[in-house]
Amino acid sequence: MNTDKSPIIDLGAWLAQPAGSYILDWEQSLLDRLTVDIFGFNAVQIGLPQIDALRANRMPNKWRTNNGLLASPAKRRDMVTMSDLSDAADMSDRVNPVVPPIVLCHDFCELPFDSHSIDLVVLPHILEFAEEPHQILREVERILIPEGRVIICGFNRASLWGGRQAAGRLAGNYFLPKEGDFISVPRMKDWLKLLNMEVNHTDFGCYAPPFRTEKWLKRSGLMENVGSRWWPYFGATYTIQAIKRIKGMHLIGPAWKHKRAARGNAVPVTNRNKNHG
Repeated sequence: MNTDKSPIIDLGAWLAQPAGSYILDWEQSLLDRLTVDIFGFNAVQIGLPQIDALRANRMPNKWRTNNGLLASPAKRRDMVTMSDLSDAADMSDRVNPVVPPIVLCHDFCELPFDSHSIDLVVLPHILEFAEEPHQILREVERILIPEGRVIICGFNRASLWGGRQAAGRLAGNYFLPKEGDFISVPRMKDWLKLLNMEVNHTDFGCYAPPFRTEKWLKRSGLMENVGSRWWPYFGATYTIQAIKRIKGMHLIGPAWKHKRAARGNAVPVTNRNKNHG
């Protein structure tokens, strides 16, 4: 893959711009509120290490995954490889418990975690920039425990930002990273439903028009309150929470045969009602 065209690098650079910081600040605040009361043992953030989605979560084992495109040639102190994941308990003693270590993954479609081992997975703007978003969701379903949680952040296609991105695609003047294929909320919910993920809440935010400068974004602060009240579904970004449900189990095999009660010998009615002359 040509790293010069990597959507993750482009998105990371975009988040450093005023419009990106505006989105990042809102999502970071929301993720802090959503994850603080989710309990368990293991939590994973997939991709985009610029966002510390697990900052407020209190689980003992937390990791961030990255495909290595943002990593420096020398291994960082908070970076571990797939081979380091052999013992989660041992890892929790070796890494900084405040800053989750970054786990290098070659492909997000093959996550280096055991099946049914993760309590919480957060995907900040990964599915819309992935070549196989369905396969990433399947991997998330595989590693989540029953009743485990997943939180997905995405850009809203049905918003002013989505409209500007669509117009920019036609004119060749993109506002958001051009590699992104924004996924609508209804479609995302359909994908989750197919994987037995029950959506329990959706949040929308960032109602300012798609300005590039910090000055004009701040001048649009009034639209945050107005937008959340009058057109809540048209925020620039959305966050979906879902829970992995397990359907009831059914026995497969021959049906149990019930022994029928013995039937007595039939007695003709005429024998019991016969009149003797």
